[in-house]
Amino acid sequence: MNIAKRILIIIYSILFFIPIVIITTIICGTATIIMIPIFGDNKWGYYPGRVWARIICYTSFVRINTKGNENIEHNKSYIFLANHQSIFDIFLIYGWLNSKFKWVMKKEIRNIPLVGKACDIMGHIFINRSSAIQAQKSLLLAEAKLKNGNSIVIFPEGTRTKDGKLGKFKKGAFHIARDLHLPIVPITIKGAFEVMPYNTFIINPGKIEMIIHEPINTDTLTDNNIIEMIENVKNIINKDL
Repeated sequence: MNIAKRILIIIYSILFFIPIVIITTIICGTATIIMIPIFGDNKWGYYPGRVWARIICYTSFVRINTKGNENIEHNKSYIFLANHQSIFDIFLIYGWLNSKFKWVMKKEIRNIPLVGKACDIMGHIFINRSSAIQAQKSLLLAEAKLKNGNSIVIFPEGTRTKDGKLGKFKKGAFHIARDLHLPIVPITIKGAFEVMPYNTFIINPGKIEMIIHEPINTDTLTDNNIIEMIENVKNIINKDL
């Protein structure tokens, strides 16, 4: 990319894109906080987030391509496990994953003004990664949310990649799948790191692809083969990166 074009992107990011993110977050977050207590989260727990995510992606000039939504049933519960390349992973899943779901997210998000309140009202689960006991309580809460067709989305790496490579997977999501015998659906997100890597809010317009793989049955998942399952899911996600 030439210098002049990069300067224009930086100016656009600072003067237009970041304000658009802030404004749409305030509008959609406020709508969520007001409407869910009145009408419930069957629609209002999902549609504001979808609108929010799509507006952000469209105004960042990011091209979105999705594959595999036909692999999932709309009103069935799953454990969605996605690699975590960028903050754009969140927009992509919110905007284009055709399923009702709750996030399992780090507890620090609860402290973000408006966003934390909206996520709390939407029923997302906050996990304290610094405390094994509190993390376990959060995972038990996640299990309780998995009913009436609700699914959960987890980034098994626990945090965004700093170099674009797939990191080590944590076991928590696999324990939930084992306990509830719910299918695991691996999701590969490709290109988000190039659009907005770690520690920057300057966009680099490009293409992001989300591949929703076929569900993996967990009826035979036990403590004895959980490592094998983790490696299997990791390999499925990694092969399309």
